[in-house]
Amino acid sequence: MAVLHNRVSQAELKKRLYEETVHRVTISFYQYFFIENPQMFRDELYKHLKELGVFGRIYVATEGINAQISVPENHFDSFKSYLYSIPQLDHVRLNIAVDNDGKSFWVLKIKVREKIVADGINDPDFDMANKGKYVTAVEFNELTNDPETVVVDMRNHYEFEVGHFENAIEIPSDTFRDQLPMAVDMLKDKKEKNIIMYCTGGIRCEKASAYMLHQGFKNVFHLEGGIIHYANTIKANHLDNKFHGKNFVFDDRLGERITDEIIATCHQCATAADDHTNCKNEGCHLLFIQCEKCAEKYAGCCSQECYDIIQLPVEEQQLLRKGIDKGRMVFNKSKQRLRPRLTKPE
Repeated sequence: MAVLHNRVSQAELKKRLYEETVHRVTISFYQYFFIENPQMFRDELYKHLKELGVFGRIYVATEGINAQISVPENHFDSFKSYLYSIPQLDHVRLNIAVDNDGKSFWVLKIKVREKIVADGINDPDFDMANKGKYVTAVEFNELTNDPETVVVDMRNHYEFEVGHFENAIEIPSDTFRDQLPMAVDMLKDKKEKNIIMYCTGGIRCEKASAYMLHQGFKNVFHLEGGIIHYANTIKANHLDNKFHGKNFVFDDRLGERITDEIIATCHQCATAADDHTNCKNEGCHLLFIQCEKCAEKYAGCCSQECYDIIQLPVEEQQLLRKGIDKGRMVFNKSKQRLRPRLTKPE
């Protein structure tokens, strides 16, 4: 029987990735469609992608698929042929990463979830088929030339902080499920205006556009392929770029440079910086922005307290970490720069 999950340590897998000589292509794709048996779909997908050497993170649910992966360049055509052989994914848009060094993932993980985007929507009348209109990069630029057009960012604060479109409205919530009703409330007096929603690759803003229409908004659009597709399109066609800064991505790169502008600041000294890192204290692991000087001063830690902890013997650090849930803060969704961190059991 085929093994349908990984059995090698993460450290070893990452080491193997950086020893690879083949170039990898980092891509993302999603599709909303009905999957009757997500577990069976997941297992078939895993077997085929594993054979092609694909790494990445994929979520499968009854409502569809959401994938961020890297594919060996020499297997890319075979990968596309297999993917497109699935009727509902035939010629699905593949967003190729802007900063495509291929070192984004080092293991294949495919998980069955209740939804591919956690939205908190329980209304049985909500229908993803009734979604907003796609806009291309050209159409986005044309629509946003009108000052009456409302541009809405459907990403989290730490994503918005390092890069966003001109005049975009941030929905200041910690989760997408909270953003949806908040967006409706914030825009309730703009139901007749043109509203364009955007996100990283399109999956969140597509669902958000359907939710806004469900709530009575009239002219809702969403950016086709999100920021990634927009950035690739404006570069290939020499169009005006209305995005400023860096595009945050959920893989080992933690960001793609779209423009040379740095619009964020270091969370420790407030100098211009937009490089995210996770605190090197494994009992914290907070995601935050750190400049090169502070990275050197604090050895990649978010605070003096965490710096002091990583100087301790490994055994003592492990004792301090007992009972602490570090995973919940890997992506800090708060607008606060640095929350107080738990460093020992209370």
